[in-house]
Amino acid sequence: MVEKFRREAPPPDQPKPEDFGFDLDRALESVVALQAEIPEDGFTASILGAKRAGSGVVIGENGLVLTIGYLITEAQSVWLTSAEGRLIPAHALAVDQETGFGLVQALDRSALPTLDLGRSSQARLGDPVIVAAGGRKRFLRANIVGKHEFVGYWEYLLKEAIFTAPAHPFWGGAGLIGSDGKLLGIGSLHIEQAIEQGQRRDVNMIVPIDLLAPVLGDLLRCGRVDKPPRPWLGVYSTESDGRIIVAGLAEGGPAAAAGMRRGDIVCAVGDSSVASLGDFYRKVWSRGPAGAEIPIEVERDELRVWLRIRSIDRSGYLKKPRLH
Repeated sequence: MVEKFRREAPPPDQPKPEDFGFDLDRALESVVALQAEIPEDGFTASILGAKRAGSGVVIGENGLVLTIGYLITEAQSVWLTSAEGRLIPAHALAVDQETGFGLVQALDRSALPTLDLGRSSQARLGDPVIVAAGGRKRFLRANIVGKHEFVGYWEYLLKEAIFTAPAHPFWGGAGLIGSDGKLLGIGSLHIEQAIEQGQRRDVNMIVPIDLLAPVLGDLLRCGRVDKPPRPWLGVYSTESDGRIIVAGLAEGGPAAAAGMRRGDIVCAVGDSSVASLGDFYRKVWSRGPAGAEIPIEVERDELRVWLRIRSIDRSGYLKKPRLH
């Protein structure tokens, strides 16, 4: 995974500094490459790998770096590489499960310029943007092609994510830079998006920067948002033909312990039927914080079965970061 980050973005997509009304070179200096190592016995190691590589953006003069959370979840070793190739030790500060953001603290704070935060709510469809990964030549010109809800199979939902095309090949933690040179979001995924006449295109899903301000203070103070965590079931779900299907279960997770099975069709949460994957998550989260018992009706072998799942705080499954 680390090796592929030595490649560069396709030359035709690389913009020239003179094409922009801001200092593109300086903006790119704020984007760093990131490598993280996770213990082999970490909960996420088998899913995301024990060695992870991506990018981050320096947003604080004290060496604070914003990245995407899955890169540093359970990380016990983090290293940053500046645009000039300087290797910098770092520490994983926090991961916010709801937004997906992660924070890293560079332990050598010298010569890391910051990128100002923009307003993702003001970004519009069609706006030209730069998607920049760590390294001077790992950036490309793109456009915003969508702003709408995103629902992830791992019990994740964004009310309004940003989508850009063409897709950057090194999307994880990449910075989305607007035409004013400010940070609009952090790259999360590379997905296929349906367009007209049954065609599909590759796009990047970006977590909007406006989601950071409400949680940043808490993440810096205590490593998590200061509110009761959402209930987590340990269910990996997919939506097909209007049905919510259990595609997998976290080993030893609450849903598996309660008897949920792969292939179950989720029909209702409590006395409310489920209309979509996003609706399923919202109904689960509305039952109370982590620890709440979630009654779920599933269809299995043409029979209806009720399960009572005692939810938990997902972070309890994860190893805590360790300082260098």
